[in-house]
Amino acid sequence: MDSRTDLMSLPAETSEGTASRPLLEVQDLTVEFATRRGIVRAVQNVNITVAKGETLGIVGESGSGKSVTSYAVMRILDRAGRIAQGSIAFSGLDLQTVPESEMRDMRGREMSMIFQNPRAALNPIRKVGRQIEDVLLQHAQVDSGAVSERAIETLEQVRIARPRERYHAYPFELSGGMCQRVVIALALACRPQLLIADEPTTGLDVTTQKAVMDLVVELTRERGMSAILITHDLGLAAAYCDRVMVMEKGHVVEDAASGTIFKNPSHAYTRKLMRATPRPGVSLRGLLPEQEQPRADQTKTVRRTSSSTASDALLVVEQLVKEYPRKDIPTSLGKIFSRKPPVETETFRAVDGISFSIAHGESVGLVGESGCGKSTTSMMVMRLIDKTSGLITFAGDDIGEIPARSFATLPSRKKIQMVFQDPTDSLNPRFTAARAIADPLLRLGGLGRGEVRSRCEELAMQVGLPLEFLDRFPHQLSGGQKARVGIARAIALKPDLVILDEPTAALDVSVQAVVLNLLQDLKDSLGMSYLFVSHDLNVVRLLCDRVIVMQTGKIVEQGPTERVMEAPEASYTRDLLAAIPHPPL
Repeated sequence: MDSRTDLMSLPAETSEGTASRPLLEVQDLTVEFATRRGIVRAVQNVNITVAKGETLGIVGESGSGKSVTSYAVMRILDRAGRIAQGSIAFSGLDLQTVPESEMRDMRGREMSMIFQNPRAALNPIRKVGRQIEDVLLQHAQVDSGAVSERAIETLEQVRIARPRERYHAYPFELSGGMCQRVVIALALACRPQLLIADEPTTGLDVTTQKAVMDLVVELTRERGMSAILITHDLGLAAAYCDRVMVMEKGHVVEDAASGTIFKNPSHAYTRKLMRATPRPGVSLRGLLPEQEQPRADQTKTVRRTSSSTASDALLVVEQLVKEYPRKDIPTSLGKIFSRKPPVETETFRAVDGISFSIAHGESVGLVGESGCGKSTTSMMVMRLIDKTSGLITFAGDDIGEIPARSFATLPSRKKIQMVFQDPTDSLNPRFTAARAIADPLLRLGGLGRGEVRSRCEELAMQVGLPLEFLDRFPHQLSGGQKARVGIARAIALKPDLVILDEPTAALDVSVQAVVLNLLQDLKDSLGMSYLFVSHDLNVVRLLCDRVIVMQTGKIVEQGPTERVMEAPEASYTRDLLAAIPHPPL
């Protein structure tokens, strides 16, 4: 009898001792990585227990050891990592003694994982239905003749709209929320006993986040599964976890019931994380520890005396429309496997006649669910894509009629810059930080190379990036440091308008607090305007003067931030606000 068969044949409750045994028990776990600078201990003496049917939350900043711990449990550490000491028992079976061939079968059948980036977790050149079939054929011993229908049923269980159509879709044809549901379907396809979810909602809007987490909790409870939720979102952990474990620098610093840990945290690090969590009634300055609070005379504040009008607005958007041709996907399996059927082409309106303006020195938030059109709007304003119709006026000039490719070389490009959502993906891995910051200066700045280096150092100091980091490559920088490089690059040409596309979505709460305060300081001192695209309404509340709410390509509400947040007029806005998870602080 092999280890896997032995595990599957264990009775659920043969004695009082077996009944009380945790599903997962990790003792004194230490994980080391071999680096050029020597051995680094990423996890040290970690102890974890997860009872049957329990949901454990693991919270902490990047580098705290959360994901490494889960990789060790799943035995998917990369070649440089190894378990230096400790034990990992799953249903009483020592996982470190299980041969890799059997461990591969256990991953998917007895335990599975939802990875942080759903698009990266899916094969981009394989249809999602076939990817689910692969898991079912490998782990669930489903008959090949029935596997297609079983895969479609799995998609139905995670409530994907039109599952038969999505079965034939590639990952790039699905939204972020749909890709996340596909990853959940893959993880739950074989009904494992333990589900590990590593930042499963990063980058998702609040309503999609709530739907995804509600779905995970409902399915795990229906099936009597245990779960580990790894997150830097304390509100999420408070809302969905029975127990929370806090990690700092590879150590567990606190472990208690969810209600206890948020109402009465015992460790200073836990209190720091809670203090940095954006929430109503707390200012940007209130998110920072005292040692990181800026001096009162550090910045020169640019005051606005009134809301924007057409006469004083920096940016005016009127009746903006963006349409895409869309092909209907055949719904019949018979059609799919026969010759390619004819398809009808129709038009999809991603942005549907929206109008708004931004004044000099004003910060405007653009919020809504995934697919509502906010990113498409920002790309049209940035002139990265062409509009279908409507007007885009910037500083009195009609820039909407200029083709996107031509606009890239015009002087107006200097006055509109962008900070992209993922600081890693937006930086060239072959460029040092200095070269990344210098890129717009070399293209449009009209400076000599000596002047460029001096300007890069000035910008680094302006965004709080130590000068010694300028000669480092992106992989040598933390998430917060890469975010600072992206901001420095965006302000290098002293723009009038900066478009911020989810600039803090992937950052820890403490790093997010520092970056948000930096953005506010730069706005005040340089007099810039912001178009802040975000799904995090608490962050929008902190940084923005006004907010625009979009739904299915249309603006459903806009107005002063406090009015919209405190007394929303649209039911959709109320739904967004209701979906925000808050820790009981």
